[in-house]
Amino acid sequence: MNVEAYLERIDYRGGLEPSWETLRGLHRAHLFAIPYENLDIHLGSPLLLDEEAIFKKLVLKKRGGWCYEMNALFAWALRQVGFEVTLLAGAVNRDKLGFEADSSHLVLLVELDKQYLVDVGFGNGFLEPLQLREGTQRQHYLTYHLERLNGAWWRYRQDHAGPNYDFTLASHKLAAFADKCHYLQTSPDSGFVRVTVCQRFFPDRVLSLRGAVLETLDSGGSHERVIESFAEYKRLLTKDFDLLLPNLEPLWERVWQSHLEWQAFLKGQA
Repeated sequence: MNVEAYLERIDYRGGLEPSWETLRGLHRAHLFAIPYENLDIHLGSPLLLDEEAIFKKLVLKKRGGWCYEMNALFAWALRQVGFEVTLLAGAVNRDKLGFEADSSHLVLLVELDKQYLVDVGFGNGFLEPLQLREGTQRQHYLTYHLERLNGAWWRYRQDHAGPNYDFTLASHKLAAFADKCHYLQTSPDSGFVRVTVCQRFFPDRVLSLRGAVLETLDSGGSHERVIESFAEYKRLLTKDFDLLLPNLEPLWERVWQSHLEWQAFLKGQA
């Protein structure tokens, strides 16, 4: 990896010794700089489990990515500066989906003086690494929980409404996620196929754009509004999510049509 290019991409100016301070600083810098997004699924571009392809997309082309891309890139960068990193298989909403949820998320474990759960690729994620211990941990205005389940399983959840995920500490190679990665970007049953998602962390808030609905989460709670024009949609992606994409209008037309269909469905259910 060209570590200097990655550090420039995330605007990180701190130390690089494998310490808690470095891990915390890199985690925050990555989240502030690189947005979570699944737009390539809706633009017809395959999402590849290849470290060099991920580096080219997220660092050189200054795009965002989803969990497999974001955490694969972060794991590679951490290893380059001396951290001991293990890839873990997360299972999003395993309590509802059972085995179908297996490997639906990639999460990281970093070994320092303590074990830390590290995740820069989850919508309901955390700003800084979490100590791998049972109980509640608070960061700013958000509260997170880690719980030991039966057997080797752990569960992560956040107080704010959203999915949880389970995981074990078994080590995986990146290639082990290939089948689920392909399924989630191609199956009509996949939420990633049905809805566009963009998310970005800021020091004082989290912005999440799902389809045409923008959510702002901050110390005052969650606030939603509907994006109703292409001009506003383009401005959001360009300014707030720092995504420079050509020919956005066809994407917006699909997003808006899906929103109207969803609103019609909800009205019919009322």
